[in-house]
Amino acid sequence: MSVAFCYATKDFWLRKHYHSNVKLCGKTVVITGGNTGIGREAILDLAGRGAKVVMACRDVEKGKRAAEYVRKQVQEANITVMKLDLTAFASIRSFAEELLATQPHIHYLINNAAVGACPKWKTNDGFEMQFGVNYLGHFLLTNLLLERIKASAPARIVNLGSIAHILGKIHFEDIHYERTYRSWQAYCHSKLAMVLFTRELAKRLHGTGVTTYCVDPGPCHTEIFRYIFKTHCIDSFLIRARSIFYKTAEHGAEAIVYCVVDPTIASESGYYYNNYKRVKAAKAGRKDETAKRLWDLSENLISSVQ
Repeated sequence: MSVAFCYATKDFWLRKHYHSNVKLCGKTVVITGGNTGIGREAILDLAGRGAKVVMACRDVEKGKRAAEYVRKQVQEANITVMKLDLTAFASIRSFAEELLATQPHIHYLINNAAVGACPKWKTNDGFEMQFGVNYLGHFLLTNLLLERIKASAPARIVNLGSIAHILGKIHFEDIHYERTYRSWQAYCHSKLAMVLFTRELAKRLHGTGVTTYCVDPGPCHTEIFRYIFKTHCIDSFLIRARSIFYKTAEHGAEAIVYCVVDPTIASESGYYYNNYKRVKAAKAGRKDETAKRLWDLSENLISSVQ
């Protein structure tokens, strides 16, 4: 946690904002999560640019409330709320089937939903929760939608990363932390997986007109780490300091918007972004062999669930 806090402090003094006049009229955006936090604020921005937004939410009622929040500020907002439970492959497949039946184009897919540092829980299909929701569920969803995204090119796939990936390691021999579970390590693991996924996906999509981005929105004062303050002994000062040093959800959402709309990165693909620029991911996130091995493992894990 000391690394995260130091990073947050650094970011406080280097706060920048992203501004762009790019319009998205006629474009369709699909975003997972979005009922709270940076996802909701990203939807507000993208809807204001004229995009049709499909919110894929586990809790549809919360999703509808978030959509109303956006419509109060963008009256012409075109938002559809759909059910998606990333803890269950059956729900992911059902969502993809319905989406493909109703949306002829998908220009932007934002894999935003995440759970942070939760207790040792498992998904409906038996996978470690953070790996399952933050990475594996999005891996399946992306692949189910990939042909439609390619047919909509130029298109972009934006994966939510985190500075936490620098502390991650892909434990291929214990991918679900059955031996020893540490919630923060599992979170770092899942975010490293997203960095590697973005890299391998870019290679596979080369020449298709679909580009991929892994974006770190920076430390934000949102609900994602609501569990860590219940399961770890953290100094009360650090808890209070979040609201001082961490970004607002609105500010964090600008990083997502940057990777969706910025024209200067249109020809880039597979890279990691922070503070509205391309930066080097950790060494572990730049290993092509590891990225390919993770992809193959992910396909095998998904095929093991009937």
